[in-house]
Amino acid sequence: MGSKLEVFAKKNGIKYFLINFSDLNGVQRSKLVPTPAIAEMEDEGAGFAGFATFLDMTPSYPDMFCLPDPNSVIQLPWKKEVAWVPGNLSMNDKFVDQAPRVILSKMIQKAKEAGYVMMGGVEPEFMLISNDGESISDAKDIAGKPCYDQQALMRRYDVISEICDNMISLGWGTYQNDHEDANGQFEMNWDYSDLMTTADRHSFFKFMVKSIAEKHDLRATFMPKPFGHLTGNGCHMHISLWNSKVSKNLFHDDKGELGLSSLGYNFLGGLIKNAIGMCAITNPTVNSYKRLNAPVTNSGATWSPNTVTYGGNNRTHMVRIPGPGRIEFRLADGAANPYLMAAAILASGMDGIENKVDPGKRLDIDMYNESEKAKNAKKLPLYLICNKRISKK
Repeated sequence: MGSKLEVFAKKNGIKYFLINFSDLNGVQRSKLVPTPAIAEMEDEGAGFAGFATFLDMTPSYPDMFCLPDPNSVIQLPWKKEVAWVPGNLSMNDKFVDQAPRVILSKMIQKAKEAGYVMMGGVEPEFMLISNDGESISDAKDIAGKPCYDQQALMRRYDVISEICDNMISLGWGTYQNDHEDANGQFEMNWDYSDLMTTADRHSFFKFMVKSIAEKHDLRATFMPKPFGHLTGNGCHMHISLWNSKVSKNLFHDDKGELGLSSLGYNFLGGLIKNAIGMCAITNPTVNSYKRLNAPVTNSGATWSPNTVTYGGNNRTHMVRIPGPGRIEFRLADGAANPYLMAAAILASGMDGIENKVDPGKRLDIDMYNESEKAKNAKKLPLYLICNKRISKK
């Protein structure tokens, strides 16, 4: 019997595989491997020079190999003869410790050993802009409050529907698409899943959106704040923690405040405790801090947090409890590496559980207009350099 990827290729008519990994900056790197060579690549990995990517290596480092994960292979719906398969990096027969997917794999295993499986669902916002990056692509999209704008959404029907049809064909459980709060901005939602599946899909989604936009002679960007006067691109994650058999949501407690269990509040406490440090991962660029603590945008609100606080079903806080059994982490932006973001959230939550961290009192106030009432709330970093100084302490 052939390799798993050979079997997949034969069944689906695959001619080429993109053996893929994301570096520390979230840049996706790949080699295009013809199907006749895929069995050897599946066994030994595709070779890369680590220094040529952002992985904190020098030119003197030996070859690095990307070992494709056959369980995560995805056929490109818009180019069906090609399949995308993410992998874990190794060097000298050892996994590369700083490789983002390796980091997430280790964090998932640590949680599993403690009896937990984290489930996550992401909401990566993006903008469709001109090819030169100077403006949004739709000159008619000028409404002061463009969120859910039906006309603007349908003017981009060809692009959005093609992306959505692709996700439906992949079985992601896509359930809604909308025009978001900035002119030219969109969000597409699909079902939550285990953390690695969600991170892989998140990574592929960014690749797919950019590829489909290019087909339509447009440019897609997940940049946190492309335009100063418009709402930025966030990347919220909805989180729940389950038992090892994934048969019980351990965050759900009908008797708990807002339907969240004590374990859930400890996890939330870990997010509160580690939020400032996490910014280096969830908000990794200079541009990220033009979204956080931003002045009011054209629509009337930034929809991004400015303090380390949580509330109920209230979008002005860093963490929202939208309903029983789950929380929404609203800090991250579109520049976040899908694997590192997921790993940082899980690691922070596990720290909260292990140390029984109390998240403090829920704040039922509008943090955009009543922040003075939250006297002891920590402020999020104003600039990336502030965050780096804090992280070194």
